Amino acid sequence: VRAMGVAAAVAALRAHASVSRVAFAACGRLASICAEEQNCQAAADAGTIEAIVAAMQAHPQHAAVQRYGCKALCNVCAGTNAAGLARLQ
Repeated sequence: VRAMGVAAAVAALRAHASVSRVAFAACGRLASICAEEQNCQAAADAGTIEAIVAAMQAHPQHAAVQRYGCKALCNVCAGTNAAGLARLQ
């Protein structure tokens, strides 16, 4: 998972959202990828936000999934340009 790109990490979340270690690893990877603002819009377009929310809903008691899910969402929604503000909606 560490070497996955956005599409692969989102696909892993969608396919294995019920597996906590996959959700944890994929959310962590997406948080890392989206720490760079130039990756955020592509991530949002790939369905990252929905996949992360689904993973967090599937693991409400798993602290690491919640922590990395929140971090990933925060990173995806970052930005003060028009695209960043739209992702917040």
